[in-house]
Amino acid sequence: MLAVTHPVNHPAYDSRRPEASAAAAAAAGAEPLRGALGDLDVIRAGVGKADGVIHLAFGNDFSTADAVARSVAEETAAITAIGETLIGTGRPFVTVSGTPWVPGRPSVETDPVPTDGPVGGRGRTVTTTLRLAAQGVRTSAVRLPRTVHRDGDGGFAGLLTRIARGSGVAGYPGDGAQRWPAVHALDAAVLFRLALENASAGSVWHAVADEGDPVRDIAAVVGRRLGLPAGPVPAETFGPLGPIFATDQPSSSAHTRATLGWTPNHPSLLADLENIRP
Repeated sequence: MLAVTHPVNHPAYDSRRPEASAAAAAAAGAEPLRGALGDLDVIRAGVGKADGVIHLAFGNDFSTADAVARSVAEETAAITAIGETLIGTGRPFVTVSGTPWVPGRPSVETDPVPTDGPVGGRGRTVTTTLRLAAQGVRTSAVRLPRTVHRDGDGGFAGLLTRIARGSGVAGYPGDGAQRWPAVHALDAAVLFRLALENASAGSVWHAVADEGDPVRDIAAVVGRRLGLPAGPVPAETFGPLGPIFATDQPSSSAHTRATLGWTPNHPSLLADLENIRP
């Protein structure tokens, strides 16, 4: 049995249609575990029966800094509960974080994740979780890029699209030269499976297919598909994520590909954005 905690970023999960998502999981051979990320007793019970755990959960409210902080705290509590339940079992626990950014070059798997800023708490939690390798948990972390996409939606590019629909401009902060890495959701799902099956305790992996697309190129496709102009807008347009949106953050997955044999083969971000409908 595999436990996947409240998979709001999973390609089969739709938070607006939980019953349909549960049916899709059951059709794939899984036993749905009903509950929210804050239901720690439900999570502990499910983890106790699982052969391995993949954690993919995070709240979708990025409207304010307080909302993001609440999501970080909720996720931390859930991950802590999972880790404590697995201590001494030798079972795999694959958690998730974001690829870091390093000035002047693409980030790699050995670079530390940030532990400050709007989502710095996630970095602290993942770092602590990886240390459970010393307590009999086969922990690993899959770092997702800024955009995990499918059918033209998802991640930062999806947020940019939704903001464009409301504002009438496919905007980006600064000159748009900053690069965002990306991966198709189905390719990312394969990497999570590989990590669950084969990753060594305490290891880190990058789910990066596109090392970094300039944000102005992303906005250009979004604007063309929506029939809107593309151009620079204030970073405040993107709320508490504005500083992250403005950061150049390319990332490499060379080590991940060579070590785990991961080969992404689904459409790139710019190609997938062609699926956006007005």
